[in-house]
Amino acid sequence: MESSGSAQRLEVVVEGDEGSARLDRVLAARLPEMSRSRLKALILAGAVSLKATAVRDPAYHVASGDTITIDVPEAAPPEPRGEDIALDIVFEDDDIIVINKPKGLVVHPAAGHETGTLVNALIAHCGTSLSGIGGVRRPGIVHRLDKDTTGLMVVAKNDLAHASLTAQFADHGRTGPMRRGYMAFAWGLPGRHRGTIDAPIDRHPHAREKMAVRQGGREAVTHWELLESFNGRDGKPVAAMLACELETGRTHQIRVHLAHIGHPLMGDAVYGPHFKTKANQLGPESQAALAALGRQALHAYLLVLEHPRSGELLHWEAGLPEDLVLLERALKAAL
Repeated sequence: MESSGSAQRLEVVVEGDEGSARLDRVLAARLPEMSRSRLKALILAGAVSLKATAVRDPAYHVASGDTITIDVPEAAPPEPRGEDIALDIVFEDDDIIVINKPKGLVVHPAAGHETGTLVNALIAHCGTSLSGIGGVRRPGIVHRLDKDTTGLMVVAKNDLAHASLTAQFADHGRTGPMRRGYMAFAWGLPGRHRGTIDAPIDRHPHAREKMAVRQGGREAVTHWELLESFNGRDGKPVAAMLACELETGRTHQIRVHLAHIGHPLMGDAVYGPHFKTKANQLGPESQAALAALGRQALHAYLLVLEHPRSGELLHWEAGLPEDLVLLERALKAAL
């Protein structure tokens, strides 16, 4: 058996004891993991061959010793269906929709998350206007937030908006007005009030589900500013709230960059596991708030962009969600 992606080439040698000489029945006997209807469809599609010649007749009689080749194409991803999932809509017109994404909501269908995504909710809300924009699995999506990152996202509702927003996100404010701002609660206290992290990001060399700062990776630039510091039980700084703005949009960028400079996000089990013991320096209320958070403490609070049709400068801000409000309140109480 050979495979490319999820496409496969299977070979079956007829042994003569399959109970029938019919092609479809021989394949059914030798490939029990595949349904008869699936095998018949492959035969009719010309994906089954004998001696390099396609055999399209399921009733074709094969002989003992024949080698049958079956080319199983890569499975086409199912088209997402609309689902009645409540959305916190900040702005909407005929071209775009801006939502305040809650924690736990996956943006688009993927392995392990075929339903219950933002895309499923958008299809139900917007109807057919999203079809074909940005691909079947990602209709209207021009950027994303991690499952447990909250905050502002914009989605395109037509091709004009998709093209404009894609260009604006690719530029990331270098020549245009786009801005994306995040509130981040990080461990430790940076040694200065503001800074820029310019470090390339690529897949982690050993843990493929993670990203890492790596030479030769894609350019990644994050600007940060210290907003507030929080003391632990001993009166010394233990955490800080940072405002971060992106100049690029890499996967897990803020999480990777802050961990890279020694200040991973509070609650980040992927990039800050070695900081779990830091929680012991927090007061009881702060420890309880952090344990209840159950996610990385990151919120996309700011989104500025040009309207795709009118060119009007649009500005939105979303306050901290309740779980981060409780964390901030608890951290302040330790002062």
